Amino acid sequence: MNISQVKKVAEEIRENIGKVIIGKNDIIDLVLVSLLSNGHVLLEDVPGLGKTMLAKSLAKSIDAHFARVQFTPDLLPSDLTGVSIYNQKQGEFIFKKGPLFTNIVLADEINRATPRTQSALLECMEEHQITADGVTYRLDEPFFVIATQNPLETQGTFPLPEAQMDRFFMRLSIGYPQIEEEIAILTRFERDMPLEELKSVATKEVILEAAKAVKTVAVSDDIKDYIVRIVTATRNSVRLILGLSPRGSLALMRAARAYAAIKGRDFVIPSDVKAVAPHVMSHRVMLKGHSLSYGMRGTMDVINEVLDTVPVPTEEV
Repeated sequence: MNISQVKKVAEEIRENIGKVIIGKNDIIDLVLVSLLSNGHVLLEDVPGLGKTMLAKSLAKSIDAHFARVQFTPDLLPSDLTGVSIYNQKQGEFIFKKGPLFTNIVLADEINRATPRTQSALLECMEEHQITADGVTYRLDEPFFVIATQNPLETQGTFPLPEAQMDRFFMRLSIGYPQIEEEIAILTRFERDMPLEELKSVATKEVILEAAKAVKTVAVSDDIKDYIVRIVTATRNSVRLILGLSPRGSLALMRAARAYAAIKGRDFVIPSDVKAVAPHVMSHRVMLKGHSLSYGMRGTMDVINEVLDTVPVPTEEV
C-alpha cells in the first residue's frame, strides 16, 4: 500500500464515521492517527458528547470486533484479562478470555477503577499481550484502546498515575458541537439510528497495511531537530515541573508521520508536528503550583506557548 492509498482509506473512514459523529472531522483524524501509529487514546470529556458512539463507529467502519468495559471500583483485573475455570469433566483448568481479547476496547470511565485494575491495561496497551497463570496470550491486531474519563467528577475516582498516562498516545477532547452542528444532529437522529445502518468501508487487514505504509513516511533531520527543540523547551519551561520524556519525542514523531500520511504526503512538514503536538504532549507534562488548577486547558496553553516560541525550520533557497 502506498501513501495515496492511505489517504483514500482515511478519507473513506472519516466520511463513514461522519455519518454518525457530526462536525468532528479533526477529532476523527487524530483518532485515525493514533490507530495507524499503534497507539491508544484517552478521551477526556463530560458525558453525552459521543465518546462511545465514536468508538463503535470506528469499529464498524473497519469491520473490527468491539468491546465496552464499564470501569467501577469493584472491577478486578481478571474481569478484564480473563480467568481460569476448573472443568470437572476434563479435570483441568480452562482459561476463559476476558473483554480485552478484541480489536477495539472502550474503557469507559477508567478513573473509577482501582489502580490495580488500571495497571492491568498496561501490558496489554504496550505489549499487545496478556499474561495469565504464567501463560502469555497474543492479542489480535489491530488492538486499540479508547479510554474515557470525566474531568469534572473527582469524588470516588482514582486519578491515572503518570506511568499510565504516558502509555496513552493522545489525550483528546471532543467538545460541544456548534449550533448548526447540533441542529444537524437532531435532524439526523430524529427518526433512525445512523450507527445501526453503518457499513464497513475497510478491513482490519487494510488498517494493518496502512500502518506499515505510514512507517515509510520520511522524517528529515530538520524535522527531527525541530521535534527535539520542542521537547527540550518543555523540560526548560518555568511553568512545568515535568517535561516530555524520550518516549514523548518518539510519539510526537510517529504522530506527525501518520498525520502526513492521511493528508497524502510521504514526508513530514512542520505543520504536521504542530497539528498533533498539543494532543500528544499535554498529558505527558506536569504544571507547576497555581497552574495546576487549570488542568488540561493549562497544559494546552503551555504547549501552544512552546510551539509559538520554538523557531520553525524553513527550506533554504
